[in-house]
Amino acid sequence: MLDFILNINDVINEIVWGPPFIIFLLGTGLYLTIRLDFFQFTHFGLSWRESFGRYFSRAEEKEGGVLSSFQAISSAMAATLGVGNIAGVSTALALGGPGAVFWMWISALVGMATKFGEAALGIKYREKVGDGFSGGVMYYIKNGMGEKWNWLALLYAFLAGVAALGIGNMVQSNTLAEAARDGFAVPEYITGVVVVFFVALVILGGIKRIGRVAERLVPIMAVFYIIGAIIILILNITEIPAAFADIFRLAFSPAPAAGGFAGATVRMTLQFGVARGIFSNEAGLGAASIVHAQAKNKPTRQGMWGIWEVFIDTIIVGTMTALVVLVTDSIPTGETGVVLATEGFTRGLPGPGGYIINISIIVFAYTTMLTWSFYGEESWRYIFGKKAVMPYRFIFLIFLFIGAVGALEPIWLLADTLNGLMAAPNLIALIFLAKKLAQEKDDYLVEHKQSA
Repeated sequence: MLDFILNINDVINEIVWGPPFIIFLLGTGLYLTIRLDFFQFTHFGLSWRESFGRYFSRAEEKEGGVLSSFQAISSAMAATLGVGNIAGVSTALALGGPGAVFWMWISALVGMATKFGEAALGIKYREKVGDGFSGGVMYYIKNGMGEKWNWLALLYAFLAGVAALGIGNMVQSNTLAEAARDGFAVPEYITGVVVVFFVALVILGGIKRIGRVAERLVPIMAVFYIIGAIIILILNITEIPAAFADIFRLAFSPAPAAGGFAGATVRMTLQFGVARGIFSNEAGLGAASIVHAQAKNKPTRQGMWGIWEVFIDTIIVGTMTALVVLVTDSIPTGETGVVLATEGFTRGLPGPGGYIINISIIVFAYTTMLTWSFYGEESWRYIFGKKAVMPYRFIFLIFLFIGAVGALEPIWLLADTLNGLMAAPNLIALIFLAKKLAQEKDDYLVEHKQSA
């Protein structure tokens, strides 16, 4: 039965992540980049001042919402900083070669405009629900495009609710369980029980508790991982120029076989670079708009947080992972996923290197599960109402345990397909609402200039 499901998934996956979809995904990001007058580049400094700059200055946030802007971005990055940055990037290298990193960068650079749109529209079209808010792709389709498009909102909500059980659930718990087994000899079923317990402690308390946990754990673990990678790169500094040369050279030419590496065509390089780049930063999937909609912020200003979300996630953290693997010449080992990343860190920093990966995987995967549980419950709330929230949380916890003790490869393959499927309604909405998004941005810039 599993083989039959995977064969069907392979057919769908070829369509979902084939050239037409990649063109659609990158094309949407490029269209938004142009439509927004290259905002993520021309106002890069402003986006820093209006996001992290305001946070460090402790500027008061008066707009509606239940989370601070930093809690919202921490929660969003809790979902993106994780397995995608380590296993996803390493898999792109293992299957697409060094050139895949170039296409990962391209998807991130245009994805910064995409994530800006998702975060801004999440705020602009959210709805007041009880003492909180609900927002995200479903709401900017319904409230921005009109009720006649509600079928598209429902489709997105269904796909996101199901995808949350894969990308944000089983993939994470499975990878976490493997890291605990390989690094600390903990059996998978014990990890499964522990994970379910600690995830339940947080998600049963709702988004406010998720935000409080995320704003503490995510920055600490990001800095921990980046410092570990920087140490390895400093120790191998003479290899960095060659690594960058391979990235640019092999982005447009086939990567030859070497050692255990089977080689890669240009199409494979582009496909895996974009696919794993999206798995890393999730720009285009639209899920982050659900938690950005909870922020006490204005649409454009929250969109600026979205720009930095992608930049930190892929351009900084994802690149760190890729460079460690490349400078330590780990690709020819033929390993993939977390094992390849672990190989790179172990070669680069014998002894503590493997522990850096294992600890990072465990914490990143944990925080990812917290936010994706909220994405899933909000998606199903849109379809079935408030009564679906608590049952969904318990279903989420059950799938966490299943993921911890299940096989990784089938879960990865299914998660890849679900990612692509849920992106389509969001990309349609972003194109449809680009004019309103651009107007929102222009109005904010005028207001900002007048108040300066």
